This record gives sequence, C-alpha cells and structure tokens, in this order.
Amino acid sequence: MLCRRIIPCLDCDLGVPEGRVVKGVEFEELQPAGSPPELAKKYYHEGADEIVFLDITASLDRRETMGEVIEKTSKNVFIPLTAGGGVKNIEDARKLFNSGADKVTVNTGAIRSPNLVDRLSNRFGSQACVVAIDAKRRPLKEDEGGDKSVIPTSSGEVWYECSIYGGNEFTGKDAIRWAKEVEKRGAGEILLTSMDRDGTKDGYDIPLTKKISKELSIPVIASGGCGNPEHIYEVFRETEASAALAASIFHYDKYSVSEVKNYLENREISIRKVGPLDL
Repeated sequence: MLCRRIIPCLDCDLGVPEGRVVKGVEFEELQPAGSPPELAKKYYHEGADEIVFLDITASLDRRETMGEVIEKTSKNVFIPLTAGGGVKNIEDARKLFNSGADKVTVNTGAIRSPNLVDRLSNRFGSQACVVAIDAKRRPLKEDEGGDKSVIPTSSGEVWYECSIYGGNEFTGKDAIRWAKEVEKRGAGEILLTSMDRDGTKDGYDIPLTKKISKELSIPVIASGGCGNPEHIYEVFRETEASAALAASIFHYDKYSVSEVKNYLENREISIRKVGPLDL
C-alpha cells in the first residue's frame, strides 16, 4: 500500500461573490465555513496531500466562478487540486483544467451519460478523471438480491443506491456495480461518499468503503462521517481506501491536518510528510 493521503474537501456555494465554503449534515442544513482560497492555503501549509473543490450549486454561470476560485487558489497552493460539480462535457472539464485544476470529478454527468468517463479519460488521462459516487444505504428486499451487490452489516443485508444532483435524486443504480463500470471506462479514482454518514461525525461507512476498495484496482477516497482522527485511522486500518476526505474537523479548527498526520504516523499508518508541513 502506498502512503495514505489526507484530503480536505471544500464544498463551495458559488452564489455569493468569490464563493464560500459550506458544510451540512446528510447533504442538508448547510452552514458557512470560510473562503475557498484561504482555507485551501491554510490546509496546504498544514500538509494536506490534495484538496477537493465541489461546486454544490453548479449552475452554468457559477461554473465560471469555480474557475476563478481554482485560478486564485493555484497561485498559492502547490498540491493537486480536484474540482467538480456540474461537469457534463469535455468543455466544462477543459475550463477547470485551464484554471489550474489537476483533476476533475464527475457524478451526475457520468450517470446520465456514462461515455463521458471514456471521453474524459481518453482526452485528459485516467489520472485526471475522478468519478464521485454519492451512495445511500438501502435495506435489501426479498426480490432484489439478483441485481444488487449485497453487503452484510450489523443491521442486516443492504445495498447502496447512487444519487445525483447533490443527493436530490436517486437512480436505482447499484453503487458497487457502477464503480466497477466506471473503472472499466477509464476512471482513475473513485470519490466515495456515504450520504448516511455525511456531516454526522459518526465515522466512515466501513462496510461500503471496504467492499468497493477491495474490489477495485483504482484508488478509492473515503468520504462522509469523519469526526476525529480515530475515524481516519479506522478507515485506513479496516479498508483498502487510499485516501480519507474530511471537512468539518478541519473547517472549524477542531483538528489540523498536521495533527491528524501525526496521529496516524504514531499508529504506524504510512503517510506523506513533505512540503510546507516540514518547512
């Protein structure tokens, strides 16, 4: 296993001048958390490995604002930047890359048009194509076993349903099967968010993350539910996730990225300690 990565996530509301970072619970009850470029700069100097920007409003005019946010951030932050939200074609992705993004993430656009993943990976390389999966846990009904990837949990057998449009619409698509499909189509990475855990600070969804990270050969970023360094340690110990994404614990200064990395290093989790963290 390569060094595990720590990735702060900036959910951006671009409906205000220069944008703002917000955080909610299970994709709702959004509260402001700060300026995207300023928070990104802070996390960079604390030793973050990458930073993810997600435009949660994603209207056409606001995508231009996201480009401005990425451009401003890239002048002071020299780690990989991933941007997404509303990317539905090659041109949307190109604008983000031209603004300074190293990767783009797609969800709704990919589910609506799966060959978007093929086109992005062919044009920009698999390493630049991240597929986001926002998954909701569903109890398994008696007649569903044949077409669903069944995962045993403490509360019984379940499956996970993909959502789109920021969790506002459900697709009936099985998350594990979809992850396997986009891997074949050329996705270089999966950003896996548990909707049930998002913002709860109860820890990552271990059964879901364990299943997908074990069955795929591409990296999986665990997302949703981080409340403390122990949760990050747990997801690295119990699953093959290559990275942990977190928001609340960093945005509200409960923990710094460097504190989390020190915690993990003391527990013999292989992490990178380079760049501003060591200056």
